[in-house]
Amino acid sequence: MSQSARDRIWVARPWPTHDPCLPGPAAYLPKSEAFGADAPVVTSGGNTDFAARFSHAMSGRLAEETYASADARLSEVDARVAARYPGEPAGRQPVHTVYVPAHRFSADLVTRWGEQAGRVFADHGERLGLPGEIAERVRRKLGVEPIEDLRIDFEDGYGAPGDEAEDAAALACAKALSGSSAPLPPFTGIRFKSFERLTRRRGIRTLDVFLDGLGGELPPGFVVTLPKVTAVEQVAVAAEVLARLEDAYALPVGALRFEVQIETSQSIVGTDGALAAARIIRAAGGRCAGLHFGTYDYTAGLGIAAAYQSMEHPAADFAKAVMQVAAAGTGVRLSDGSTNRLPVGDDLQAAWREHLRLVRRSLERGFYQGWDLHPHQLPTRFAATYAFFRDGVDSAAKRIRDYAEQTESGVLDEPATAQALAVFLLRGLDCGALDEDELPLDRPRLHAYARRQTV
Repeated sequence: MSQSARDRIWVARPWPTHDPCLPGPAAYLPKSEAFGADAPVVTSGGNTDFAARFSHAMSGRLAEETYASADARLSEVDARVAARYPGEPAGRQPVHTVYVPAHRFSADLVTRWGEQAGRVFADHGERLGLPGEIAERVRRKLGVEPIEDLRIDFEDGYGAPGDEAEDAAALACAKALSGSSAPLPPFTGIRFKSFERLTRRRGIRTLDVFLDGLGGELPPGFVVTLPKVTAVEQVAVAAEVLARLEDAYALPVGALRFEVQIETSQSIVGTDGALAAARIIRAAGGRCAGLHFGTYDYTAGLGIAAAYQSMEHPAADFAKAVMQVAAAGTGVRLSDGSTNRLPVGDDLQAAWREHLRLVRRSLERGFYQGWDLHPHQLPTRFAATYAFFRDGVDSAAKRIRDYAEQTESGVLDEPATAQALAVFLLRGLDCGALDEDELPLDRPRLHAYARRQTV
């Protein structure tokens, strides 16, 4: 912030004024004008005698006891709000989660997917008509980090081959993951079977065996996925099971976190008519890392015909809007679902176009992550994501620079908007869409604005 900005402070005037020479009800004023030349600088760090501190600077008739009473009555609420709404979590969010059935997973999967995606992009990428810069970034990404988040699937994509076979698969996948000589994605994990009555024991067993196969060492960014939640209590029990697994494998408290798949109507609206998504987050006891939308289970459960099941169906948009409101400010991240139209064979170009459009649609609606199910979806995932951030970088960079320097411009941004601008730029940096040298602020300052800290 410039020196002139530091010498000014936002003042909300409690009285109307019709004097054209005075600012309106609220304005940035020099501190000397706002409080007098000898007035102390007031910060938000807490003041035990707020009324007395301001008594020399402005009129007012409330005694200190009124301020103290308000603080006392709301102190418990303050603590509860701070605990439930910690804000945007630190660290990177992947732009996608790749789901691979357990029986198709091997230690070289990331390499194989990257090579296959690179070949199809080299052979047919010109059909997408991408700008040269974006095409080059996609090529580099596919060669260096083709998968950001990998989920080994022991649920729908795997089936129910029997306990002995699933035990063996869980152990083999864990050993392949932990013993891989190839670079791992920044985020990995498994999806186990749901905590409904018929699959609950199998789901817990698979997670237990998988952790045993890891030898007590979690890969970086490890997270597990709880599918098909039909009651909030299932989430609470899942959190308890994870706590017991941490104890059994001598893992740090809180090391095991999970995503909840929102793919049933009961995970949006409970049987009592209340919105269940917010209760799901609370029931997880701080272990919920994300809410992931399940496109096809959710829409099928509402009776929508197969031909019309889609990420952009109005019923899907309603569910995702509920997820968005429930998760806002909680530190729980969101992911959109998948499209089952795969870009293969004669449908390559049309499916690519659809995937590009759907990914862009999700990004514009505040869902910065989605699912990918096939190597050929990787080029369009990154192309759509990179185009989104590159289309917005010039405007976002100018606005956050103007905000930081308190420069007059055609847009009057507030702290919440500055936070959104910083988060946008950080996401672009994290995924490879943007470079640090093209931004007006460095990462530490962007992180400070993203956390709404004093800069």
